[in-house]
Amino acid sequence: MRSFVAVMNEGSLQAAARKLRSSQPTIGRHVALLEQQLGSVLFERVGRQLMPTDLAHSIAEHARVMEASANAIGFALTAKNQATTGTVRISASQTSACYLLPPILKKLREKEPGIAIELVASNEISDLLRREADIAVRLVKPEQDSLISRRLGEVTIGIYAHKNYLQGRQIPQSPADLLTHDMIGFDSCGNIILGFKMLGVELDKNAFLLRTDDHIALLHAVKAGMGIGFTTTYVGRREPDLQRLLPELPITPMPVWLTVHREIRNNPCIRRVYDFLAEAIAEELRET
Repeated sequence: MRSFVAVMNEGSLQAAARKLRSSQPTIGRHVALLEQQLGSVLFERVGRQLMPTDLAHSIAEHARVMEASANAIGFALTAKNQATTGTVRISASQTSACYLLPPILKKLREKEPGIAIELVASNEISDLLRREADIAVRLVKPEQDSLISRRLGEVTIGIYAHKNYLQGRQIPQSPADLLTHDMIGFDSCGNIILGFKMLGVELDKNAFLLRTDDHIALLHAVKAGMGIGFTTTYVGRREPDLQRLLPELPITPMPVWLTVHREIRNNPCIRRVYDFLAEAIAEELRET
């Protein structure tokens, strides 16, 4: 059918062969076979030109529709094959890389076994610009025009302590009660100090007996029973020995952004992973 449409459009076997990057005898055989199936002549030779018959004109539009549909199917199959093979490099914060993404990536693996994932646990937001990753999961929206970001939801923050730490201790009932406990915080804890101030509690960084900007180290310190610390609720719900304290405190949630470089967002393999992460992460945040 493609050969017939090409001859109709180009007016000769030779021109149709050039159009389809085929040979003139091949195009001629295709047209002859179609005429045999229809039991009628489709073209009459006038000099070097092939003149379509009335029958050819009557079926030409239907043939073009069939050709367009066949091309669309071919494009879809090609994109599908490309989307299911390849390697995609994902950058995420330490906490996201260790707790949020692994169960999601397991589901991705089941859906797309041909896609290999490289996971970079990094709190740097410039890795996409340096092309160190294809996709980034971030709590801050990049401002660069070359990056495209989609907001997936919000991460809620909770105050947690290990059950062993709380044994024999009074459970905090107010923000001020936290000051009577061993506190674990970030080395750059300005936001926490400001948050306490908004709640009417004055403190400084010396109120935290352990300070670290490594979120995983902070989490393990809390799990070891060293004291009370902060982590995301999607982490807390996966740690049955951690108890959430003061859940009613109005701690501002943090937005989650899925970011990709503008130039590579249409790569079929990257696009497949990007769309999968967008749906799966948003669902996980809703459940949390």
